Amino acid sequence: MSSEADPDDLAAAGLDPERRLGILHGFLSNLFGADQLVLKARKMGVLNLMRSPRLGERILALQRLVFEDPNLGSVPPKEEQLHILGLIEDEVADLAARRTFEEDMDQRIMARMRDKHRDYVKDLRREILREEQGPENAATLKRLAELDEIEKRGLGVSALSVLRPSRLSEVVGQDPAINSLLAKIGTPYPQHVLLYGPPGVGKTTVARLVLEQIKSSGRSPFDSEAPFIEVDATTLRWDPREITNPLLGSVHDPIYQGSRRDLAEDGIPEPKLGLVTKAHGGVLFLDEIGELDTLLLNKLLKVLEDKKIVFESSYFDEEDPRVPEYVRRLFTQGAPADFILIGATTRSPEDIPVAIRSRCAEVFFDPLTATHIQQIVKQASARLKATVEAGVPEEISRYTVEGRKAIQILTDAFGLAWQRIGRRRSKPKITLEDVHSVVRTNRLTTAVPVVAGDKPVIGRIFGLGVSGFLGSCLELEAAAYPARVPGKGSLRFNEVAQESARDSVFNAGSVIRLLLDKDLQDFDVHVNVVGGATLNGPSAGLAISLALVSVLEGLPIPPDLAVTGEVSIQGRVRPVGGVPEKLYGAVQARMNKVLIPWENRHEIPDDLPSGVEVLAVATVEEAVQRIWDRTLPEVKEVSS
Repeated sequence: MSSEADPDDLAAAGLDPERRLGILHGFLSNLFGADQLVLKARKMGVLNLMRSPRLGERILALQRLVFEDPNLGSVPPKEEQLHILGLIEDEVADLAARRTFEEDMDQRIMARMRDKHRDYVKDLRREILREEQGPENAATLKRLAELDEIEKRGLGVSALSVLRPSRLSEVVGQDPAINSLLAKIGTPYPQHVLLYGPPGVGKTTVARLVLEQIKSSGRSPFDSEAPFIEVDATTLRWDPREITNPLLGSVHDPIYQGSRRDLAEDGIPEPKLGLVTKAHGGVLFLDEIGELDTLLLNKLLKVLEDKKIVFESSYFDEEDPRVPEYVRRLFTQGAPADFILIGATTRSPEDIPVAIRSRCAEVFFDPLTATHIQQIVKQASARLKATVEAGVPEEISRYTVEGRKAIQILTDAFGLAWQRIGRRRSKPKITLEDVHSVVRTNRLTTAVPVVAGDKPVIGRIFGLGVSGFLGSCLELEAAAYPARVPGKGSLRFNEVAQESARDSVFNAGSVIRLLLDKDLQDFDVHVNVVGGATLNGPSAGLAISLALVSVLEGLPIPPDLAVTGEVSIQGRVRPVGGVPEKLYGAVQARMNKVLIPWENRHEIPDDLPSGVEVLAVATVEEAVQRIWDRTLPEVKEVSS
């Protein structure tokens, strides 16, 4: 009601001050309750004023009561009474609105509390049932039964498990590597080791079997329960923020990563142990270690030094009594990680970070020869309880230099032989036709495309190359014709050859002029790498020089000769890399004589076949004498 209303209008409407005051008293009695209103009036000291016969005093009492101020104002004069009543009415309206809102809120709060209480009772009842009946229900029990049925349908054993060597004596062609690995980790002071070698030669198998033999010896720090944890570096996925790290371990925080429920409810982070801890006291075998992320590798090196993994989390509070003891220990003391690292790679040592190489001993696995492949095939066929037709091992060895691939070819051929016998209880026999069928189906090509020839040829020679850890022979041929215009001859070489190989041709030209006193400018010379193969590096220099000597002097080159070496412009044969691998490649190509640089003579493997003659030469002149057993006419002396 407006406090500016005209008193005459109010009186005319029947709302005189006495009546308005009475209405306000009644409203407050209903709002607070009559007893509560009296108690409040007594507390405010206005009870006598409320009972006064004077209108002004009763208005003052109501004013102090509504505004809750016992010292408020004085008895209003008659001309202000209507205005004060208007103010009191506004305040009473606000009180009534607040009271209504509070009552509504109280009702909502009570309703919400009833709902929460009902949910709490349900959760409590469910928890009690879970404790009494366990975590299983009809749906989970059904899935468990389905899982049991699936497990009953297992296939027994796989070909890989049957054909994998179970003893070190069954590993073919790797005796030096096995002895070296035993010497490095089979002592009271084992070393971390890097294994180098081509794929499919048994690096993983040898590492596992070596640990088993060392454990059984009783003379090593590895006990009988020492684990062999194997992981492929190419499959490791980790987050630099340490949200997940299966190799080293990580921490599941209660908010973001989601620790276990009982820990998350108390805000406690949960450490997750990694493979380095599972390998504690044993071996961590990291296959393809050259593919490991550089940052993760550096973290692994820190673990190798500390022999433990330390966990960190901003959510961990060491003083919190709710933290389980095992969590407290992992954060304060770390998790044990004392193991021997064995890393395997098909990369060359130069491709492996120096930081890991400096902490590890190195063992090199040899490429497998055709004889090794044939032996592997014979052992595998015996495990398969199958007979093989004569020539099967030799035929398989033509298509692979990997033991694993040879096993796959044999297994495929065994499958054909098994289908052929049908229900008959006879022993399957693997035939040459079975092998040829596998070759056709799998689109296989011969593993050694270049082999020794049958007769000497002028201008044709075999050079030796290496890719990774696999050596191979490259067929080079040269032709030289008198130039139509003396001194204006041409020189052609493969377009695919690298610049370093082209330099070898030019170096060979200088050597020819030095040895034969012939200028290649007087000839049209063409040097070709048969098949368009790419020559890497200068190691083809000796082969190119000898091919040019052959065509210029008309000297046939033996068909079973292979050479490697860099040639200087003074006719010296300089050392090259990968000599052991190149020699194995020469054996694969059925070469009987190999020329290598004199400075590489100490790198000749001890297990080369007896029919292979390896000769070390210091100069091109010496190489000529070794091949043709003669001194070239007009040969000039070259210091060695």
